[in-house]
Amino acid sequence: MFYDITDTQKIGVGLAGFGMFFIFLGVLLIFDKSLLALGNILFIAGLACVIGLERTFRFFFQRHKVKASVAFFGGIIIVLVGWPLIGMIFESYGFFLLFSGFLPVAVNFLRRVPILGTILNFPGISAILDKLTGDSSRTRV
Repeated sequence: MFYDITDTQKIGVGLAGFGMFFIFLGVLLIFDKSLLALGNILFIAGLACVIGLERTFRFFFQRHKVKASVAFFGGIIIVLVGWPLIGMIFESYGFFLLFSGFLPVAVNFLRRVPILGTILNFPGISAILDKLTGDSSRTRV
């Protein structure tokens, strides 16, 4: 039942984590383009290390994800050119479209985390998350 994690995948998780950290820090420091660019590059490199180059390429360039991929990579390019706020808006839109299929799985996992799950199951927060994930028929316990 346990999966073997290769050293490359471990490095990929670290790279993606550092990428998310640098993106967060770049946004926190009023859209610092250097930190945002570094975070974007590290996140993409980490994703490629975790799931492999071929699967990363197939993920981003599926026919039904073209609009999302163009927005995501276009946002990265706009950040690299020097317009970090506009680039992050495009990038966030593309990121949401790309990973929106994974969102219900992530939210359901977070609802099972002891303290965080209690907070996420509060009536107002739960309703917002249900609308966001498209899970209106969720049974409440």
